Amino acid sequence: MIGYKKVTGDMDLSGRTAIVVGGAGGIGEATARMYAHKGAKIVIADCKDTCGEVADAIAEEYGVQAIGIKTDVTCQESVDALVDETVRTFGEINILAAMPGVVDLYRAADIDIANIEKHIAVNAVGVFRVAQACANQMIRQGKGGKIVCVTSQADFIAINKHVGYTMSKAALVGMIKVCALEWAEYGINVNGVAPTVVNTYMGEKAWQGKVKTDMIDRIPAHRFAETDEIAAAVLFLSSDESNMITGEDLVVDGGFTIY
Repeated sequence: MIGYKKVTGDMDLSGRTAIVVGGAGGIGEATARMYAHKGAKIVIADCKDTCGEVADAIAEEYGVQAIGIKTDVTCQESVDALVDETVRTFGEINILAAMPGVVDLYRAADIDIANIEKHIAVNAVGVFRVAQACANQMIRQGKGGKIVCVTSQADFIAINKHVGYTMSKAALVGMIKVCALEWAEYGINVNGVAPTVVNTYMGEKAWQGKVKTDMIDRIPAHRFAETDEIAAAVLFLSSDESNMITGEDLVVDGGFTIY
């Protein structure tokens, strides 16, 4: 059962351990910093070599414990090592923010099947691999937990040249719903946050020139999102204030999908 706790609006994470997969940059780093601001112990997990540097910077700035663990979400041994090292260091896992991601732009008629499989391997199966490993640890602990995955507005609308990305993110939403259903009895909330285009490396890669200006014109907010705006939604879904929300995909898109 997902229990009730008095809602204070503080979104306090003191004493909790949070793993942020994809935490060495972009939305992931913004999320890790927001968690640290709320008192959580931080694990930066990423395929980049800079995990330790990011963790050290967060520890120094926010006065929390933080470590970096290089992780490949397409490798079960790497994910298992992430969970084991986190538990050895901090004793338990209370929060998982899972946001690894790749995007390559091809029309559906032209994309290679291997490229589709790469999207699925990282954005869907990779996220499930780490969610499953963390959820099993949370179940063993018997204290519940929070799992938040970054999805995309592309998981439910069509965007040109995003077929591989869209397939992977739509699969991720299905995963979130099933896991939320099955893990609620253990007190684990599972949710997604679906951003519009965000000002990150991936956002710049996919949206340049005229396609960028055309997209901005279609967003009622008339801009792309910033990383901290997405991190704020992830924080809410990682806190006790969201205990009655599970299996949802929270859209943060400046009104793009209201049409």
